[in-house]
Amino acid sequence: MKRILFLSFLIPFMGFSQIPAGYYNGTSALTGYALKSKLHDIISEKNINWHYGDLTAFYNQTDLDRYYDHDASNNTILLDIYSEIPAGPDAYEYTTANLIGSAGAEGLGWNREHMMPQSSFNSNYPMYSDLLYVVPTDARINQLRSNYPYGMVKTTTTPFYTFTNGSRINSNGTAGSGYTGRVYEPIDEFKGDVARSLLYFAVRYEGKLNSFNFYNGTSPANDTSPLDGTEEKAFENWYVAMLLQWHNQDPVSQREIDRNNAVYAIQKNRNPFIDHPEWVNAIWSQTPDVMAPQAPSNLSVQQNSAYFVTLNWSPSPDADVIGYKIYQNGVLIENTKNTTISIDHLTPATPYNFTVRAYDNGYLESSESNLVSTTTLASDSYAKDLLITKYLEGTSNNKAIEITNKTGHPVNLNKYRLSIQFYSGTNYYFPAPYELEGTVQNNATFVVLNPNANFSCINNDQARFVTAAPQLTFSGSQYVELRYASATVDAVGTKNASNTASLGDVSLYRLNSVNQPSTTFSLSEWESYPTDYCENLGVLATSDVNNYSENSWSVYPNPVGSTLNIKGKQLEKVQNASVYDVSGKLIQQESLPFKNKNSVNVQNLKQGIYILKLDDQSVKFIKK
Repeated sequence: MKRILFLSFLIPFMGFSQIPAGYYNGTSALTGYALKSKLHDIISEKNINWHYGDLTAFYNQTDLDRYYDHDASNNTILLDIYSEIPAGPDAYEYTTANLIGSAGAEGLGWNREHMMPQSSFNSNYPMYSDLLYVVPTDARINQLRSNYPYGMVKTTTTPFYTFTNGSRINSNGTAGSGYTGRVYEPIDEFKGDVARSLLYFAVRYEGKLNSFNFYNGTSPANDTSPLDGTEEKAFENWYVAMLLQWHNQDPVSQREIDRNNAVYAIQKNRNPFIDHPEWVNAIWSQTPDVMAPQAPSNLSVQQNSAYFVTLNWSPSPDADVIGYKIYQNGVLIENTKNTTISIDHLTPATPYNFTVRAYDNGYLESSESNLVSTTTLASDSYAKDLLITKYLEGTSNNKAIEITNKTGHPVNLNKYRLSIQFYSGTNYYFPAPYELEGTVQNNATFVVLNPNANFSCINNDQARFVTAAPQLTFSGSQYVELRYASATVDAVGTKNASNTASLGDVSLYRLNSVNQPSTTFSLSEWESYPTDYCENLGVLATSDVNNYSENSWSVYPNPVGSTLNIKGKQLEKVQNASVYDVSGKLIQQESLPFKNKNSVNVQNLKQGIYILKLDDQSVKFIKK
């Protein structure tokens, strides 16, 4: 096999995987799905999500063919895993200039291939433009692959298509599958590359997988999606077995290592299975038992409100439990790995019943916990949902949106989306939205920032979400909204208006007196500032942060060096002390922090503004 030519020119591109120091901290003692969830937290913590149109230029950094037939010192040829012939000359080759939309034959041009079909996630961002599994491939093969899963083709019948490098499309012949439709089988040289890319997808988007398109009870013979609806295992059993087989038979190549490093430089996250191939088997080669776990107990309502209730329970004692399913009025509504959860988007003054079941790593479920009944309050002082608190529209790519949680409880962001409306000249339309993820704590705020912005008060490292998706390309004349699933939560501008409220280049700051989101935009709720105005972005307003008096709590010195002292009554009753940065990210946390002291160690914090949260009360401080 002609594997690597022109070796002397390849040396600058070679080398071991350049994993940043400490990138995988906290993984050493983990295995199974606990390791997978930890890796999810690591690779999802901060990404730069680019526009789909940006990928073409990036491929000149990530996907040039320096490994087979080309002189690496003078090469602009793309490496296409669907058409590459490792043992000889390729039948055709492309540069990024050969991008086309569709093709009637091989060799006419290339386009962007989603190794996990975009129909899985309805073409939504950030999944739509994730470089770690969106790659350049021949346009014709990409079209014919359609949304078929990868697989081993049936060998007893003539393939529907055999391509120039030997890859094929035919009926599924993969062992153990109930799916009999078509699959695309890449050549052996790239089967491990495909497997590791799909397993990355399963880790990166844990928490969202259940909302993607997966087998839903129709005939499995016709179900093209290999997802199974679980957040942990992610794929159907036959698909997991095949991916592990491909991963083990085709080890990590230098091309993958170089590409992983190049994508990290652009996107700021990595494929952990290229850095640590042993983690694939550590996660997915478990042998679950055949005994269902015991039920959780002592389910109770910790907090009752108008729009949410917070539940907690005692865990199931079984060691292999990986999560809990929450049922509302007998209907499954949520999963969690924790033993407490806030169920929101409830209706005031309405009775609800809740039960919880534990499930283990073999997806066996326990019996139900005790049933707890509650009636939500008729009203309360909290916001009924998240709200947009700042909207910055400025020069060029200076675009940012700040969102604040005043709901009284932590909010799971995985069902929240930013959406924007454009006008085509004949009609209004919404492109695929940008999905948020993770959790935002009560009385916390975060920023969604365009990666090419050049604001004076915030940069990419300080923003919680960084994206060049269409939602962060507004010009001041588009309608922008925050959604929960498909329902509008809050909005800026006027829907179906070609010049939405004539906002123009302006920064809008929500008045502190506004505590509820609104599906109808009213400029009277906002203060207007000039183009590129940027102050206190990502920082809670004074009304949201309690600076306590002598009768409550106060902090000193402020600004602080290494030790933040707390003064006030009954400090010993505080259960948790948490420190958040201005993006709303949890930086450090301590249980029973004042049992034997009255201070918090902040020496490891960088200079900046932080929020100290003591149970449900917060105070701002500055680290000097």
